[in-house]
Amino acid sequence: MTVLDRYLVRQFLPIFGIAIVMFMLFISLIDLFANLWRYLNYEVPAVQILQVALYYLPKTFSYALPVSLLFAAAYTLGDLYSRNELTSVFASGIPFYRFSLPLVVIGLGASIFAFFFEDRIVIPTFKAKNDLGSTLLRQSRREKDSDIVIKAKNGRLIYSIDYYDHRTMMLNGIIIVEQSETGNFLSVIRAPKAAWNGTYWEFSNPLIYEWEGDMLLIKPLPSTDEYRESPDTFRRSAVNVEDLSVKEAAFMVEDLKRAGLPITNVLADYYHRYSFSSVSFVVMLLSISMGGRFRKNILLMSFTASLGSAVVFYVTEMITMMMARLGYIPPVVGAWFPVGLFVVIGGIFLRSAKT
Repeated sequence: MTVLDRYLVRQFLPIFGIAIVMFMLFISLIDLFANLWRYLNYEVPAVQILQVALYYLPKTFSYALPVSLLFAAAYTLGDLYSRNELTSVFASGIPFYRFSLPLVVIGLGASIFAFFFEDRIVIPTFKAKNDLGSTLLRQSRREKDSDIVIKAKNGRLIYSIDYYDHRTMMLNGIIIVEQSETGNFLSVIRAPKAAWNGTYWEFSNPLIYEWEGDMLLIKPLPSTDEYRESPDTFRRSAVNVEDLSVKEAAFMVEDLKRAGLPITNVLADYYHRYSFSSVSFVVMLLSISMGGRFRKNILLMSFTASLGSAVVFYVTEMITMMMARLGYIPPVVGAWFPVGLFVVIGGIFLRSAKT
């Protein structure tokens, strides 16, 4: 790293530090004041309110990171332009894209960090924040684990579950329809509940309905270890991908594939978990490429142009993700197309910037 690189980083880091603290504080205050009247209504102690706020801090950092990078990069470059310091840099023969390379590296590193930070820190702490907040505010946060229908064994088994208790691994209100590979009806199994013993489901007082000739017979189901669908199959069918770690989300995709259920929506969200971490790099590249393109009101115009380009990126991403969830485009395209497009655009603008 050259002296000039270190100088640029030293100019950038204090602005970034101030920006991320301010944005985190702003986001935290929004959440606090949105629920303050509820805390007062239920007389929640200040210590527990502080605990909720502390659990929320990693999520506020995740929200604040891209916009803080954008603001700090636009401000730093705009400030250097306004003080005519870059005139000396350009006069020495250093092109703008080379001068701004340390900021590009910081944006790339921030994206890599954001992926692991979101997966390891943000998801569990945000869940803890929601659980604690719901307890303090007397709000029910039951997962959507009722009225579950899944397919298994390539559609030969269809499970209809009234309610799945993931804590005790119990199925309640069970109906299992078995059909042949050609779709012909074979039997129906009904049971009030079933417990997972670690290997297969043990039914309580199960009955089987099946045809023998022209007669529909009802008889107790013999003890069997045939039903081995993973408990997480029943839970993940109603869990949002954004609430799961990457590893759990991958398991969810595999569960849905084995069950023969539609996975387009889930697969789009799964790919989005990877592509969204690149937002920090994209907005940093856009912010740098917009810097120095204005001769008047440099600070204001640079930040406004950077923010505007970032908004266009977010809107494009929303549109492509919506199209991917609806099945109009492949999920991987919906997640990664905006990233690739704006990286190319940012690279072209950066290469053609005033130098």
